Amino acid sequence: MDAQETPQAAAAGRLSARERILDTSYGLFARRGIRAVGVDEILARSGVAKATFYRHFKSKDDLVLAYMDRWYNARSSAIEAAIRSIENREEAVLAVFGVLDDWFQHDAVEVSTFLHVMIEMGPDHPLGRASIGFLERTREQLAALARAADLSDPEGFAWSCHILIKGAMVADMEGDRLAAERARTMATLLLEHHKRQGLRPRKFQTLEEATRN
Repeated sequence: MDAQETPQAAAAGRLSARERILDTSYGLFARRGIRAVGVDEILARSGVAKATFYRHFKSKDDLVLAYMDRWYNARSSAIEAAIRSIENREEAVLAVFGVLDDWFQHDAVEVSTFLHVMIEMGPDHPLGRASIGFLERTREQLAALARAADLSDPEGFAWSCHILIKGAMVADMEGDRLAAERARTMATLLLEHHKRQGLRPRKFQTLEEATRN
């Protein structure tokens, strides 16, 4: 144990110093935002010495990046697990809303992490840009599901679906306990729209060609 570690650190058991720091900052950042939480508070709550902190993270920004990466991996794993239990590809596209509803019902405050960081830090800040990158990866997952379901314009579908997801997050913060369910209903209509679009001819047809077909 570091010579300057506190008794709280010893009580943390087998967790590494890095994991203690991450575990502590995870809840603090999710509930109060990035700017409101300082390194000194994280050190006091985790029982980790300052020298130890900076051996694992070059700066607070590095810690925030690790926090966002941990949440992204947890979120992706939950969605992938939900998708694996669904055989219908169209239903798989909507699986994210079931996962979202579960998080909302359990008051998982980290759900809107990337949205919060982008708004709090701004899109030009390195952390804001990083949050935008994580959001983009989520849209790529949605687009991949749309392609697997043979929907038209999967990238456009992903953008529209992501709007519903982010809107549901805001509605949940306003107190709407049915936010995910309402978003899923709208996503179902969106899916049907992209299915119909997929049935239309992909290339321009003259009136003569259309009549002949």
